[in-house]
Amino acid sequence: MPTSLKLIFAGTPEFAATHLERLITGPHEVVSVLTQPDRRAGRGKQLQASPVKKVALSANVPVWQPDSLKSDEAESVLRDAAADLMIVVAYGLILPASVLTIPRLGCVNVHASLLPRWRGAAPVQRAIESGDGETGVSIMAMEPGLDTGPVLSTHSLTIRDHHTGGLLLEELAELGASALAEDLSDIESLLLSAVPQQHELANYAHKIDKAEGAIDWSESAEALWRRIRAFNPAPGCYTLLGEDRFKILSAHVEAEPCSGAPGDILSADDRGLRVCCGEGVLVISEGQLPGAKAQPIATLINGHRDRLRPGVPLKSPGAA
Repeated sequence: MPTSLKLIFAGTPEFAATHLERLITGPHEVVSVLTQPDRRAGRGKQLQASPVKKVALSANVPVWQPDSLKSDEAESVLRDAAADLMIVVAYGLILPASVLTIPRLGCVNVHASLLPRWRGAAPVQRAIESGDGETGVSIMAMEPGLDTGPVLSTHSLTIRDHHTGGLLLEELAELGASALAEDLSDIESLLLSAVPQQHELANYAHKIDKAEGAIDWSESAEALWRRIRAFNPAPGCYTLLGEDRFKILSAHVEAEPCSGAPGDILSADDRGLRVCCGEGVLVISEGQLPGAKAQPIATLINGHRDRLRPGVPLKSPGAA
């Protein structure tokens, strides 16, 4: 095989941009980049380019932003690129079966899970939420099914108590970028020896709905702690303090039994805001109230002593 491959890269968010940056500085030629169309975002709802587009433009790599790849035009553009391989990382658009066979060696995907553990849109967050002890990245040959292709390699990472969804995603991006660069050096052999997944072990990591961030204090402190970490920074977890949405950014668990009602504040001091749960106690260490920035809980308590005090209940959004 040639020492340098001609690559098409398809990806959109920061996770994908980390991989593209590594490829651009490597021995292979990125001949074209596909990313999703610019979207309106931020307070001013201005059109913003994806992180992948910004990386590609800074390196003078041609960028194409189709709304869909299900067209004759898309197939024509991809054929004209005459690529050896397409690399797909968190692209966000479906690749039709007809597209998967256009590059000489097909298409490979970098997926942020130890397949088949978590397939789908939110594998990093679901791994933390479910209490998994480890996760990682898988590099697989793509086929028409969702994350079902044979696996070229897997690379694991231990999930620690300090990991939030955002931090873990950053670490997996670096791990994936290094693994991809290594695999490309022997890609043809790896494609031939790819291992089929055990489909019966697969779980679907469905896209996170903002409503999932609503805290239900009847759940265990352990389950709430995992979800708070998983959904940080987005979409975030919150409870109700009176009628105000109180965002919980950081917390830990006390396993001791609680005699109060779920949601009752047990104590409020420099050590944290201790809240009774269905099982155990959740100790909140960082939070955010409407119109204010994120603050250590001690600062919030000092500014809201009339509201953040023992005996005051935090309410579960949507509860009767």
